[in-house]
Amino acid sequence: MDPVLIIALWAALFVGSHLVISSNAIRPTLIRRIGEQPYRGLYSLVAFATFVPLLIAFAYHKHAGPMLWYLRGVEPIRWLTWLMMLAAFIFFVGSFLNPNPGAIGAPSGRGVGGVLKITRHPNFVALAIFAFAHMLMNGWVGDLFFFGSIATLAIVGGRHQDQRKLRELGASYRALLDSTSFLPGAALFSGRQQWSGADTPWIAIVVGAAATIGIVIIHPRFFGGSPLG
Repeated sequence: MDPVLIIALWAALFVGSHLVISSNAIRPTLIRRIGEQPYRGLYSLVAFATFVPLLIAFAYHKHAGPMLWYLRGVEPIRWLTWLMMLAAFIFFVGSFLNPNPGAIGAPSGRGVGGVLKITRHPNFVALAIFAFAHMLMNGWVGDLFFFGSIATLAIVGGRHQDQRKLRELGASYRALLDSTSFLPGAALFSGRQQWSGADTPWIAIVVGAAATIGIVIIHPRFFGGSPLG
C-alpha cells in the first residue's frame, strides 16, 4: 500500500475513533452500560490502539508523498516555528497549573486566571500549535496527514468538549464560555478578560523556555535532519 495512504488511514482512524466514542450518540450509552471510569479506560485504550500504529507508520514513512512546500531555508519562518514551539510548551505546562475547565468542572468566569484568560483549553491549544509548527517545516503530504490529525483532534476535541460540558452543566459553563475564548487571546482583545501581573504563568514560561532550548539541542540527534524535520 502507498505510504501516504497508510498514514492517512491511521490518521483517519485516530481522529474518527475519538469523535465516535465521545459522540452524543455513543458516549452516554457506554457510560450507562459500563460506568464512567471503565469508559475512560476504554477511551484511553482506543486512543492508544490507533495512535501507536499511526506513529509507527509515520516513523517508517517520514516525508512520504509529494512535497507541497519547503520553508526550512526561510529564516523568519524557522524562527516563527521555534516561537510557536515555545508557546506550545508554555500552554502545555500552563494547562497543569490552570487545568482545562472541561476536565475539572466549570468554574465561573470570575474564578478564571493564568493561561485560562488566554484560552480555556490550553492543552488543546498546545497540541494544535505543536502540530501547526511541524506542518510549517514538513510540507510533505504524508507528514501533513500525521500532524494534521493532531491539529484536527485538538481543535474539534476542544469544541466538542465545550458542547458536552454546556449540556451537562448548563448556566455555569455558559458563563465560562461567555467570559473566555478557545482562540488564544480573543477574550483579552474583546475585553471579556483583563490581564494582570498575577496572571503571568512564570513557571510555565521558565519550563517552556527550558524545554524549547532542550528540543533545539536534541532534536537533530534523535529525530534526524534539521530541527522539527
